[in-house]
Amino acid sequence: MAKQMKAAVYDAFGSADKLEIREIEVPELKEGEVLVKIKAAAVNPVDSAVREGYLKDFLPVEFPAIPGWDVAGVVEERGFSSRRFQKGDDVYAYARRPLVKYGTYAEYIVLPESYLASKPTSLSFEEAAGIPLVGLTAYQSLFDAGNLQKGQTVLILGASGGVGTMAIQLAKEQGATVVGVASEQNHQYMKELGADHTIKYKDTHIGDAVKEIFPDGVDLIFDCASGETLQQSLVALKPNGKLVSILNQGQDLDKGIDFTYVFVEPNSSQLDRLRELADAGKLKVLVSQTYTLQEAAEAMKQIETKHTTGKIVIIP
Repeated sequence: MAKQMKAAVYDAFGSADKLEIREIEVPELKEGEVLVKIKAAAVNPVDSAVREGYLKDFLPVEFPAIPGWDVAGVVEERGFSSRRFQKGDDVYAYARRPLVKYGTYAEYIVLPESYLASKPTSLSFEEAAGIPLVGLTAYQSLFDAGNLQKGQTVLILGASGGVGTMAIQLAKEQGATVVGVASEQNHQYMKELGADHTIKYKDTHIGDAVKEIFPDGVDLIFDCASGETLQQSLVALKPNGKLVSILNQGQDLDKGIDFTYVFVEPNSSQLDRLRELADAGKLKVLVSQTYTLQEAAEAMKQIETKHTTGKIVIIP
């Protein structure tokens, strides 16, 4: 008889109330794959966007579907030719596959071993689960797309959110000067993470505020907010500067701007780099709240308030 697991599943697009906790079969372990017992799964806004059906033209979904792309856990079984990890190894991963079907809001997940990296030893499972999606998003945006260099200046919009707080820390480690934009209540938090300057987005013209600090403008704008915040900031981009966004796909931007849209991809070597930074004390993760698997719907509703500081984590 196939191994069973509890999972949060949904059978149709819609609100968090569509989630049900069920016993389902653990997926079959194939060549090059690893079975991971999930210790913690972080909740991200994109989980709700997928469940609502907003990304269905970009990411096919097969029902019943389990949400979640962030995972930290323990290797329990290895498929044929899977030899990078031993049974019992602590690992973490960004678990997005081409088809949305088996996510991380569950007791187990089967993943290609190429997705996995060793978990940071200095972090709890809950903290480690909070890194992959936001950490890789920030890393790929700042360095792969943005080519951020030591001595350059980066303006981070939505800098107090999950991706933004990772971006502050990674940019500082690179030797860049960081300007963070967020509500005033989060300014101290951003400074603790390394932001050199902070700007509030309410009752402020962001671009003008940036140019008061840097009259020549900034080298890179990393957009995790979009909307009016992004439009205001564009006057502060140097003529040869770069704009990277994880929300705007360029539809309302001047074609003369050097622009890249980023949708994060699994990358275990970059997870290894993030682990090194975490274990060196240079990457901090704030877990603000944990939920049980039975409370998965409540966890998703919380992330949908858009008023979450730090990470929300489900513990199966």
